[in-house]
Amino acid sequence: MPKKKATVKRAAKAPASPLLFADTRRSADQLYVGGFSVPDAFLSFKKGRKWYAVLNQLEYARALKESRFDEVLPLELWLELTREKFQRAKVGYAELVATLADEFEIGSFKVPGDFPSSLAFNLVELGIKVDVCEGSLFPARERKSEEELAMIREGNRCSAIGIRAAEKAIRQSVVKQGKLQLGGKVLTSERLRSIIEIACLEAGSLSMDTIAAGGDQACDPHCAGHGPLRANELIIVDVFPRVSKTGYHGDMTRTFLKGKANEAQKGIVEAVLKAQQTAIQKVKTGVNGKDVHGSVLDTFAELGYETRRGEKGAEGFIHGTGHGLGLEVHEAPRVSIVSNKLKRNAVVTVEPGLYYPGVGGCRIEDVVAVRDDGPELLSKYHYRWQIK
Repeated sequence: MPKKKATVKRAAKAPASPLLFADTRRSADQLYVGGFSVPDAFLSFKKGRKWYAVLNQLEYARALKESRFDEVLPLELWLELTREKFQRAKVGYAELVATLADEFEIGSFKVPGDFPSSLAFNLVELGIKVDVCEGSLFPARERKSEEELAMIREGNRCSAIGIRAAEKAIRQSVVKQGKLQLGGKVLTSERLRSIIEIACLEAGSLSMDTIAAGGDQACDPHCAGHGPLRANELIIVDVFPRVSKTGYHGDMTRTFLKGKANEAQKGIVEAVLKAQQTAIQKVKTGVNGKDVHGSVLDTFAELGYETRRGEKGAEGFIHGTGHGLGLEVHEAPRVSIVSNKLKRNAVVTVEPGLYYPGVGGCRIEDVVAVRDDGPELLSKYHYRWQIK
């Protein structure tokens, strides 16, 4: 009888272990994993189901008490082990990672796209396999827990406090020679921005890159605004603070006008509000973000608002309808021309706008959670925009 062929079972190839080297202010991934704030870059990695952090004595004790890491490794001890392994006094983070890889039997690492290139190159030179992750290293971040949703509500509470401070300043201002004055001094975009950011700070958040832009400046959606604010001009106020305690953001925009609006200004504000409210109602689990964006395009088209592109730039509706919000101001998913289905408990902004130099710019933004039965508003502020 013929002999049976022996079969050899190959061990399944171990998946690459996630590896991060970053501080928590610039890396939402590092904050997401560890759950506590560290201002300097540090290593964290995963082996099996456990997440490890390598922290110096300055942060070690606090990490044991405050972080979500399964185990915290003392940097000083592991540097000593690394020096012994490499037989030299001077070693860096690449050698440290190589030592950790040996000790924890890790065959390869998976890193995010913003991983430091110099460290990646040094790891490769040491024979460490490094795979750069396509897309997010943590796709689970797109779906928020109920705790995270509460943190984003708090971020939007801070946003609303900033917008309320701006509205109060505009309301209390007087018009002199066409310019707004508050307390005897010209109310500039810079001054209004300071008022907003102080209010957010007092509420427990840090508002950076705040937008307070009037007139034609507001027709460039990311223009922060500069110089005097004027009567009878639309003023866009966009506030996206980071809550100091949690790292989660709010993001809200309202448009105001001090004085008397003309018919063209009234028209674009009414159109933007209608487009925004229509789009919000379309947000639901499984709906394509592209279709939500399409509803905004349809509303503007029905109302006769065209988007045109010329030598000096574009005017009309010139950006996407929204973006994900959480530990970053802009994260997955997108609500734009890009096709992607909205997942349950994702959080997105809905912020259509119209921008026509000579008329001004208007943007209205709220934040919603994607639920099975429709949108859940996570932001709250009124839409009254004309201030006498």
